[in-house]
Amino acid sequence: MVTKKVDLRSDNVTKPTETMRAAMAVAEVDDDVLLYDPTAHRLETEMARITGKEAVLFVPSGTMGNLVSVLVHCEVRGSAVILGDNSHLHIHENGGISTIGGVHPRTVKNNDDGTMDIDLIEAAIRDSRGEIVYPTSRLICLENTHADSGGRCLPPEYTDRVGELAKKHGLKLHIDGCRIFNASIALGVPVHRLLQAADSALVCLSKGIGAPVGSVIVGSKSFINKARRLRNTLGGGMRQVGIVCAAALVALQENITKLEGDHKKAKILAEGLNQIKGLKVLNPVETNIVYFDILEGSNINSETLSKYLVEHGVLIWPESSTRVRIVLHHQISGTDVQYTLSCIQKAVDEICDCNSDLKEISECQGHEE
Repeated sequence: MVTKKVDLRSDNVTKPTETMRAAMAVAEVDDDVLLYDPTAHRLETEMARITGKEAVLFVPSGTMGNLVSVLVHCEVRGSAVILGDNSHLHIHENGGISTIGGVHPRTVKNNDDGTMDIDLIEAAIRDSRGEIVYPTSRLICLENTHADSGGRCLPPEYTDRVGELAKKHGLKLHIDGCRIFNASIALGVPVHRLLQAADSALVCLSKGIGAPVGSVIVGSKSFINKARRLRNTLGGGMRQVGIVCAAALVALQENITKLEGDHKKAKILAEGLNQIKGLKVLNPVETNIVYFDILEGSNINSETLSKYLVEHGVLIWPESSTRVRIVLHHQISGTDVQYTLSCIQKAVDEICDCNSDLKEISECQGHEE
């Protein structure tokens, strides 16, 4: 019977800490849809201070936060948003900007570090002289950290250049800052500086810093006033939401400082994975996300590896038959990292040996026939 559990599927699988549960139990609440919840107001005020933005709105999820933000900036159906072809907003959010908002995604290739080439972004902006046939470009979206690039960080100098480009063409800039706290710690740059060029941003509270639920979107007062209406339209008004906002306040107080440790453990894990024959870590590990490939010729795939690890209490996220994602968080210890490496090494050894034996038996039977 497995007694140990190491959950590396994502950083949104964390459980509320005792401090969070205690804060939730005594949270002062009221109706947030009517703007009366004091704990929600405290959280939004604190996030305005951290992000350097004028106003903040709590939303149930990052997906809703990004959707609301895009819809505020692209009020006219048929507008176009320029975003990365490997971005979370484009790939992992159900195409909501199109199906719900009627917004056209104009994709630009993401580089390995999560950036998009500035000249390619500019080339993707539709010429207004062609408005009779083209969607009107209204928004550029960036993602920091960039999840599918392995948690890579966008430096503020890059974001500034994109912001300048957006202003030059009369567009807005939205940053999906789902793990912006991870980027801040890794780069040694305050969150408000990373978001300085943005007209709006999403900040997730459950990923990275480990609150049980929720995100915020930030921007100007007029932006947030429009966003509040759209949040309610999408069913995101949650009345006595201070109960979960209380946990998020604890996460801000206690868990941001733990991110550096998460990053160090991710790098230790990556170094260990690279020592296992048949595995190769992708991209430099900058924050808490590690991708690795199972190399061609290995007698194992991600599904068999995952099944083996589950039997030993380790949960990972197979991205494809040959690629695996692992995400560190504050409830993963150094001991958990070493245990995971040990289990993966044993899995590779045992499964490969078993598959080799089966191959030999099959070849022998073939000769006998």
